[in-house]
Order: sequence, then C-alpha cells, then structure tokens
Amino acid sequence: VLGPESRIVPITYVNSTAAIKAFVGANGGACCTSSNADLVFDWAMSQGDVRILFLPDQHLGRNTASKFGIDVARHAALYDPKLARQGEPLGGMTPDQLVDARVILWAGHCSVHKLFRPEHCDAIREQSPRTKIIVHPECCKEVVDKADLAGSTEFIIRTIEEAPAGSRWAVGTEVHLVHRLANEAADRGVDVRILSDCQCLCTTMYRIDQAHLLWILDGLAEGQVRNRIQVHPEVRGPALEALDRMLALQPSSV
Repeated sequence: VLGPESRIVPITYVNSTAAIKAFVGANGGACCTSSNADLVFDWAMSQGDVRILFLPDQHLGRNTASKFGIDVARHAALYDPKLARQGEPLGGMTPDQLVDARVILWAGHCSVHKLFRPEHCDAIREQSPRTKIIVHPECCKEVVDKADLAGSTEFIIRTIEEAPAGSRWAVGTEVHLVHRLANEAADRGVDVRILSDCQCLCTTMYRIDQAHLLWILDGLAEGQVRNRIQVHPEVRGPALEALDRMLALQPSSV
C-alpha cells in the first residue's frame, strides 16, 4: 500500500516486552515513557516525512499525536492485531486510512485507565464545579479532552503536591496512588479523590511488591541472584538500541 520511499518510525512504551523493544530498535525506533512521550514523538517527527507506529497503548499515542496538532480523527489509523490474525491484511485499516495516516496506533490499552469515561468527568463537573480534573494520558482522548490537566504519573504527583490549600482534585489514574496522594494532601487542606470509584487493580504493578523486592535485595547482599532474567543476545542488542535512543534524547537536542 505504501511506496518504497515511505518511512515508519516505531515508538514503544517502555512497559513492553524485550521482543517488542527489539523490533523497535531494529527498525530505527525508540522507547518512551509517559513523561517523555512528547520528546520522543518530536524526535521521530523531526526526521522528515515519516509515519509513526506507536505501540502498544493506543491512547497514549493518540493523545500525544493530538498535542502535536495532528488531527487524529483523520490522520491516525488503528491497527488491530486480533483482526490481523483473523485474516484482515491491514488489521482493520483501509488502504486509504493507512495512506492518510501520520500515526499508526496499535490497538492496545491500559486495563486501569480504560475504565475512566467521559461521563465520569461530567459527573464531577455537576457535583463539584470547583474540582479540577487531572488524568493520565493513557486514558482515552475523550476523557483527556474533558480534563483540566493531563500528564504522566510524575506530573500528577507534582501537581497535587504543589496544589494550594482549599483546592479540590479528581484524579484519573491507579487507585492506590490516588489514595496515597489523598492521604498526604489532606494534611495540607487539599481534597483529592479518584475520578471514578469503579476501578480494577494494575496486575502488572502488583507483580512487584515490597516483600519480594526486599527478598531479591537480601539475596544480592548474600551473593545470590534470584529469579535471574536472561534475554537472548539477538533480542538484547536491538532492544538496547531502542532504550539507548530514548536515553540519549534531551530537551535541548530536538
């Protein structure tokens, strides 16, 4: 569908497998976090007439593209791997959608942030017009558009920590983080609540807890390496390239 001169620069969220990072690194792409997605996007777009393949979280990709002035309704195409496995050659995209796309989004999402909906923002506005809404960019674009602020976990934490006494906040991100922020903010006279009480836990985050981290560290102190993770050299090399490209980027370099 695309001509031989067309270039696609892949970007993967850092919470992805080594194999995905290797694919991205081997094809000239880079990793990103929710904090530096803008920086990595800018780096990719600065390479000229390119399309960006963003994976695996479609919402972070869509929201970041929108911040760069891309009309995502017209120039973002969604590739669904499930449809591809069912025989759809372009994963549900039409040839015209692919040609018009400046950003190709992988049809993945965060199981926590997908549960925040635009109607939750509407309910907050109705119940407490003074309350500011701040959400993570892995929420869908409709939620981000209705929020007062959107940004990475670091951005959310910093915003709440710097919030003035008497302010009220509804936060759209992982529930335990919101509860911790709420407890810490209460002493400063800042009211913090979660955007919606209908939440699921992040199973990925809960694979790493304090008890098991301590167990690993105790083992290292005793000269024992527990649960060693080994990555095949053919995967490790290009995966490291994707990480190194991200780490090499500085705000002044793009």
